[in-house]
Amino acid sequence: MSTSARIVVGVDGSPASTAALRWAARQAELTGSRLEAVTAWERPATYGGELLWVDDVDWAAMADATLEAAIGESGDDGSDTWRRVVTEGHPSRVLVQASVGADLLVVGSRGHGGFAALLLGSVSEHVVAHAACPVLVVPHAQQTSPPAAGAHGASVLHGARPDALAQLA
Repeated sequence: MSTSARIVVGVDGSPASTAALRWAARQAELTGSRLEAVTAWERPATYGGELLWVDDVDWAAMADATLEAAIGESGDDGSDTWRRVVTEGHPSRVLVQASVGADLLVVGSRGHGGFAALLLGSVSEHVVAHAACPVLVVPHAQQTSPPAAGAHGASVLHGARPDALAQLA
């Protein structure tokens, strides 16, 4: 990939998304790509009335703190080649939009959803089906240290052209 290549990674603070961030940071370093770490947030849905405390919560600041904490946990400093993006909206929609013009979208296999036995979470399943670029899904039980070159440990790569796979190696 050239220096203009762009890798987008979805971050929600879960262990799987931190593993995805770690993988994407290493890939960006190996390929000279720009890394865009994306966190999405939404106001909680309410039924039958307003929550009294909703206006008192800075949801964007909480999402930004989640992104910064994940960057800290990833073991990387989030150098100048990183772009941090915190956007209001459903994670599936935000990541599909971020995939436009990207060379690769990286997500964790599972986020904070309630069905722990699923192999893919709803967001990773949605972006695999709808992203505008190849999607790499990093397994939930990812190793804790950054992967060595050529041993990234990712299990799913969807939508890549054969010539693009050679560039990612």
